[in-house]
Amino acid sequence: MDTMKKNELVEITITGYTAEGSGVGRWNGMAVFIPMAAVGDVLEVRILKVAKTHAFGKIERILSPSPARIEPDCPQFAQCGGCVFRHIRYEEELRAKEQRVRDAVERIGGFTNLPFRPILGALQPDGYRNKAQLPIGRAKDGSLTMGFYAHHSHRIVNCPSCKLQPPSFQAAMEAFRAWVPLSGDEPYEEATSKGRLRHLYLRQAEATGEAMACVVVNGNGVHKEDELVRLLRENVPGLKSVMVNSNRERTNVVLGKKNRVVWGQDHITDRLCGLDFHISPLSFYQVNRTQAERLYQQAADYAGLTGKETVLDLYCGTGTIGLSMAKKAKRVIGVEVVAPAIEDAHKNAERNGIVNAEFLCADAAEAAAKLEARGERPDVIIIDPPRKGCAPELLHTVVQMNPERMVYVSCDPATLARDMRILADLGYVPQELTPVDMFPRTAHVETVVLMSKVKE
Repeated sequence: MDTMKKNELVEITITGYTAEGSGVGRWNGMAVFIPMAAVGDVLEVRILKVAKTHAFGKIERILSPSPARIEPDCPQFAQCGGCVFRHIRYEEELRAKEQRVRDAVERIGGFTNLPFRPILGALQPDGYRNKAQLPIGRAKDGSLTMGFYAHHSHRIVNCPSCKLQPPSFQAAMEAFRAWVPLSGDEPYEEATSKGRLRHLYLRQAEATGEAMACVVVNGNGVHKEDELVRLLRENVPGLKSVMVNSNRERTNVVLGKKNRVVWGQDHITDRLCGLDFHISPLSFYQVNRTQAERLYQQAADYAGLTGKETVLDLYCGTGTIGLSMAKKAKRVIGVEVVAPAIEDAHKNAERNGIVNAEFLCADAAEAAAKLEARGERPDVIIIDPPRKGCAPELLHTVVQMNPERMVYVSCDPATLARDMRILADLGYVPQELTPVDMFPRTAHVETVVLMSKVKE
């Protein structure tokens, strides 16, 4: 049998997508992963790397395009690490994401014939990001670069306008570019940790239109701050806050711990599920507010609240999911290990006049012990873990609390399917799933699952 070699040209038909959004095809039985390919494409592919079980290639020529293929509408698409699906119709992207969730649930979880609701696609797949962290650098020719990192690298792709961002971000970037030469401040260099300007960090509240611009600096401030404020105020609609964040660490973490208000206020306010949330530079907040609202509504629907239930919200962050359900529940208990997030959750409850919510800074096991000591049992548990899913101990703890129902909100189908299997073996069987497209044009997909206790 022919073995594949590096630099070889082969003809491949694309039959699926990887979790990262590359196209997959086979050549002599071996899987080949090809970025920016579409299911149905027939391609001439140059092989870049051959591993034992699979290979990586790039498109040399499209011999016959997929019916789902479209012309990418962004000049940076091929270089930037932000989007992976700008070359296919949005309907095809949704189909691919739904399929990815189905495959994981069947192959990893072993669940066949589970009821699926159709994926909740975004009504507006562009302009949805309410936050941008834009690294700043200099190109070889000395010009200012600002944009996004290329895929798997720290090379900045200059991006004058991004389709995923609202127009106010572009206006802020242009104002900032005009200000840099006036300030005399230099971009930060990772290699030498010299230079001052690290990131331009932007946030916008979608429901209210309020905007924030924050400069992340290697130091305490920048020169000509009043000039920066003037340019931003003249150009950015809805601007409510200009801040400086100090980050002197040699790290790739974007924000430091110290914020200073240069002009305006230290936060902006957004409305989500009828509640007001204050967003400061360090607050966690969903990047796509409109889709987050639909995700939370789906979670509330699965929670099936009648006003009599105690809801336990694990991984509650700043309390958004639990607070959005508070008026339909008897009480909500949010649990989170990050102390500043819990402080934000308390303030969010207070600001919205919610008196039936409490928040514990603890891990799940500590929270379970506390509830048990008080003789309380949750009726519904909401689990919204990070990408790595839940530790097995946590799932055992949750099952021991003996709720009627669990609602699992996931941002990774593979870890979701693994955890669903563990929970099913412990007596909580999945009833229905709804995938949600929170980040159109990227490879990510969220899923909400209802699991119910099997009656003995």
